[in-house]
Amino acid sequence: MRTTIITLGLLLGFSAFSQDHFAGISTSDRVGILNGDLNPAEFSNLSKKFEVNIYGMSFNVANNKIGFNDITSGKNLEDLVFAGNESVNMRLDTRVIGPSFALKIGKWGFGITTKANIKFDIVNVDPTIGNAISNNNLTLATTILNTNSNQRFSGTSWGEVGLSAAKKIIDNDKHTFSAGITVKLLFPGSYTNVGLNNLSGQITEDSTGAFLTTNGPANLNIAYSGNLAERFSQADDYTKSVFGGLNGMATDIGFNYIWKDEKSKYKIKGGMSIRNIGSMTFNNSNNSSTNYTLNIPASNPLNLSDFENANNLSEVENILLAPENNYLSQTPNKSAFKVNLPTLFTLYSDFKIVPKIYITGFMQQKMKNDEDNAQITGLNIYSVTPRVNLGFFEAYVPISNNDISGTNVGLGFRLGGFYIGSGSIITALSDSKQADLYTGFRWAFL
Repeated sequence: MRTTIITLGLLLGFSAFSQDHFAGISTSDRVGILNGDLNPAEFSNLSKKFEVNIYGMSFNVANNKIGFNDITSGKNLEDLVFAGNESVNMRLDTRVIGPSFALKIGKWGFGITTKANIKFDIVNVDPTIGNAISNNNLTLATTILNTNSNQRFSGTSWGEVGLSAAKKIIDNDKHTFSAGITVKLLFPGSYTNVGLNNLSGQITEDSTGAFLTTNGPANLNIAYSGNLAERFSQADDYTKSVFGGLNGMATDIGFNYIWKDEKSKYKIKGGMSIRNIGSMTFNNSNNSSTNYTLNIPASNPLNLSDFENANNLSEVENILLAPENNYLSQTPNKSAFKVNLPTLFTLYSDFKIVPKIYITGFMQQKMKNDEDNAQITGLNIYSVTPRVNLGFFEAYVPISNNDISGTNVGLGFRLGGFYIGSGSIITALSDSKQADLYTGFRWAFL
């Protein structure tokens, strides 16, 4: 598929771009809209009466194959990503927080937020298949394929408008307990998915190419909508159409506890939230979502290099459905289909060690199966973040581990309302498999 979409994702990610958006700053004791995005109960704890978000951008990628040293080695990235026997996994995630507003009135807090999201995911892809499609690293041998997992390529873009409310239910000299909710209006933009499940067969390589045959039926899902129906192999395919029409809803719920000290600050602050409970429906004029049964007999093997120059999924379908191939049996096509957001359980606690020095423990657990064809993926993350807050200036070092790229160490700063940071910039110097950068500006007053 045009020099494979995997290379596209890697180049996009390492040129600027983890999944832990705004690592370190979103759990700061300087509470604002970023805290409320993590846990809606935090809107009742705003540091100022009003906050206006001017912009916030986070560009993230995590993978299990390519490190920074590989990017600068001059080696072919496709050769590296398809090396070995380990399945390829990558999560590329971009988030933009647009004009947003929050206010605190007594024990209540409210927020109106806007966001744009772009995600590209590779889930459990067999490197042998990737090599065969791109005609790289052919071994002139037969490789047995036998996997029960669903191998996916998936890309999604959508917009959000969030309406948040939070209240301090208990508030006395020592303790505060708050609850909050955010209702998100979802605006699906574009979507694409290829999912190949229960593949059992073999790839036979010779001097003319690599040929796939199956031992029995495999399940194939091909879905596309919006701009990604026409083309999906170039970077701008994922940015042209982010906001579509209103066609979905989701909910965040959260709770927050504060053990106060004598100076109206806190000794400990803890929070829990469940985010992205909901889905959106893609219902574009060029929609298609089809479940196929794939059978490729030994008498008529599939040349995988035929996919190398495919620009869109319709071309992929046409190759498989061609009369000389006839590899697919079709179930009814859906003109509209539902996609689930990545529901996440979050738990965190912030401790004041001494005045102005804090340390935060953070956990994020995904609650859905990434192999589901109708699922946008998430990450499991654990992190510890020491932080120094001098009021106008703040610095922090997020130390995290996720289930794709492993352990990463970052660095971030805040100067007034401006912030910039990364969850992996320190480990990037020693060949991290994650790269991310975020920045933004917000104005809080009164």
